[in-house]
Amino acid sequence: MDVLSEMLKTVKLDGAVFFHGEFSAPWCVRQPDGCAMASYLSSASSHVIIFHLLTEGHGYARIEEHGRPVTLSPGDVVMFPHGDAHLMGNGHPVTPVDSTEQLQHVLAEGKMVSQFGGGGELTRLICGYMACDSQLCRMFLAGLPPLLKINMRDSPSGKWLEETLRYSVEQADASGPGATAVVAKLSEALFADTLRRYIEKLPASQTGWLAGVRDPDVGKALALLHKQPSHPWTIASLAEAVGLSRSVLAERFRHYLSDTPMGYLTRWRLQLAAQVLTSTSKSVAEVAGEVGYESEPSFNRAFKREFGVPPARFRSQTRRTHQKN
Repeated sequence: MDVLSEMLKTVKLDGAVFFHGEFSAPWCVRQPDGCAMASYLSSASSHVIIFHLLTEGHGYARIEEHGRPVTLSPGDVVMFPHGDAHLMGNGHPVTPVDSTEQLQHVLAEGKMVSQFGGGGELTRLICGYMACDSQLCRMFLAGLPPLLKINMRDSPSGKWLEETLRYSVEQADASGPGATAVVAKLSEALFADTLRRYIEKLPASQTGWLAGVRDPDVGKALALLHKQPSHPWTIASLAEAVGLSRSVLAERFRHYLSDTPMGYLTRWRLQLAAQVLTSTSKSVAEVAGEVGYESEPSFNRAFKREFGVPPARFRSQTRRTHQKN
């Protein structure tokens, strides 16, 4: 899973808890999509992953438009990697309470306890988000379903993480400076652990980036490319580092990612370049060198093929869009 660690370091998740719910059946809450949440976040990140950890009671979750209800039990983490609007509840159908109006206040406070419902079975939830750059997270998010569920209580590490997060959230108001940062880091650890467990449960026939991470050889190659993206890799040097022949590495890489190792590296370098262009004032030549290009013209050509516009124009267009939003 080293490549997953390297990817998450680069993506730089910005996590936080925004809602601590205590609901009595029957109840139903509508959570807005990630785009709505992103507009209230102070982070410059443009993609929002939403999660809920059920610590007590029972419930269900479903994508708002077309999803089937997924039952939730104590210890379950339900995640919406693509930020879909969704419904959560317990008991017979009731009119959903829309949390959109409260969202700005909730995010401004960092945590809010909400209590309502019909007086039946109690369900307790810790809800939160991870914000990240939409370009950088695209590769690993593309292989995830709109909704995924993992139980934290099937391993000692999962139980520890759940208990620590629950305690930290409950004590956040009473704790001194730094409590919010602790909860944020625990939220990020929860996401990483959930993703790791999901990868482990993928069927043997699965392909794609996440399945490639699990493969020992492809995973090692991906970890090297993500750890040293500016290194002057060739298929020969990468194959030697992994311990395979060039042909075998290329074949296994293509099986999982439908791409060559060098093609993948090019795309990743350009994604990194796009992030640096929009988040810093570095010159195009500096960005090109930082991601592994010796020639600024060759970088410009590759960037335009990937994004449709030259780097300088991409930077200006992206910043104008962010200013409007």
